[in-house]
Amino acid sequence: MAVNAWFRKERKPRVSQRARLEIPKDAWDKCDACDHVDIRERFERELNVCPNCGFHRRFSAEEYVELLTDAGTWRELNQNLRPLDPLAFEHYPDRARAAQAKTGHLDAVITGAGKLESIPLHLGVMNFAFMGGSMGSVVGEKIGRLARRSADKGMPCVLVCTSGGARMQEGVFSLMQMAKTSAAFAELKRDGVPFLSILTNPTTGGVSASYAMQGDVILAEPGAVIGFAGARVIKQTIGQDLPEGFQTAEFLLEHGQIDGVVPRGSLRETVTRLLRHMLGHKGESQLPRAEV
Repeated sequence: MAVNAWFRKERKPRVSQRARLEIPKDAWDKCDACDHVDIRERFERELNVCPNCGFHRRFSAEEYVELLTDAGTWRELNQNLRPLDPLAFEHYPDRARAAQAKTGHLDAVITGAGKLESIPLHLGVMNFAFMGGSMGSVVGEKIGRLARRSADKGMPCVLVCTSGGARMQEGVFSLMQMAKTSAAFAELKRDGVPFLSILTNPTTGGVSASYAMQGDVILAEPGAVIGFAGARVIKQTIGQDLPEGFQTAEFLLEHGQIDGVVPRGSLRETVTRLLRHMLGHKGESQLPRAEV
């Protein structure tokens, strides 16, 4: 053996002592506002609020129901109502069926009864995933029925609103829902039954021009866009530049159009406290009838 072979280090393949960790491609998520990247589970733990900048991403209707009702108390109402095609609008039945398959619901709102920290209440949650949360005949009918049921039973009503406005495929039939729902909520006001409206991103068009802004207390999530017409349309109409932050929840709060901007993580506690105050509760013996 040559002398230099004594000093030559024999290279052997190194075997890793740890199993390679496979991270699924969908384990990460990114904030749409600040581009912060984090584990998807952390976004979910924060109720789909960015842990870096606080941006409120879209929350599903089912998640709002879970957030605002006690476990095991939710009972859906009028779930079999489905949209018709009164104007024979082109492709409307196909779009409605596609939205039903996508969301698992027959229209853009789910309504029901449950309890929130033992307080019986009626709850309606609009679903932006169903044709942009547009308000058609079914949405108006279900919300109107919910308001009348609240008046009959003396149970407070809470609505979580999100919508692009009236559903154009139903024309004047969708616009009529503004008057119908407004009349139903007038009965609640007449009878002194609390009505809380929660505005999420976005709440616009005929929904913002009717029941969304008629609550005894109107809350909004941070950064939610709230208004009737779009900012560009308004700017073109009045021929003036709009203030910074125009049509955001914070702008509306500053100008007295809503009562509070509440982060999603505080929404359950805030709604509970408001309902107890509005119902004059001192103890559970003063709760309204528990029948739901």
